[in-house]
Amino acid sequence: MAGRSNRAAVPEAKSALDRFKYEVANEIGVPLKDGYNGDLTSRQNGSVGGYMVKKMIEAQERQLSGR
Repeated sequence: MAGRSNRAAVPEAKSALDRFKYEVANEIGVPLKDGYNGDLTSRQNGSVGGYMVKKMIEAQERQLSGR
């Protein structure tokens, strides 16, 4: 595979997504910090990503339903 496959579709949104990631980690009690987080388990890191997706889907559904 040539190049990175996880590039942001909208590079300008990177800082907002990073803030969102730390907000979600704080909500679910994952001790995410700036820089290296290799001491966290795959389950902890995965739960942050999974919860982020869940919240983004809920927000999109609210927007589509007109609420």
